[in-house]
Amino acid sequence: MPNLVAILVYPDPRLYKKAELVEDATALDVQAVIDDMFYTLENTPNCAGLAATQLDFANPKAITVLMDYSHDGTQPLCLINPVIIEAEGEQNEEEGCMSVFPRQIHEHVKRAARITVRALDRHGKTIEYKAEGYIAKLIQHEVDHLNGKIYLQRLSLLKRARINQKIKKITDI
Repeated sequence: MPNLVAILVYPDPRLYKKAELVEDATALDVQAVIDDMFYTLENTPNCAGLAATQLDFANPKAITVLMDYSHDGTQPLCLINPVIIEAEGEQNEEEGCMSVFPRQIHEHVKRAARITVRALDRHGKTIEYKAEGYIAKLIQHEVDHLNGKIYLQRLSLLKRARINQKIKKITDI
């Protein structure tokens, strides 16, 4: 049975660690991580996606899972070693993050409006997935996590300072 894995909370330094590439997507340990990630995703209210680097894994791999957005539209999407190979247009939509006080902290973040991502699926097959709008934003957000970056780093220093003040108030209560 899969495990519910703890989600790391900002400012945990592990959120800034880059993920290790997956060498064999079909390996049993990788499949167990994917199962745990989907289980955690499905059992975390209001969660649309997770990256392995957001979770309390000893050596997080380059895996992200997204709720109900598979390339064929029938099941959640798993992207292993994802790389955004095309990006165009711009959107500036509100974002939140399960690692950054998701009920209280949301900010507008500039991202590409349309992307193509190349990755392995959970069976080790190379896929190219085109996304736009919300799904494009979500994939970019999760790929940032795998690269050791959180969405707050895409904001101005002034916005980050205001958010840090708000977080201090939240955590001092």
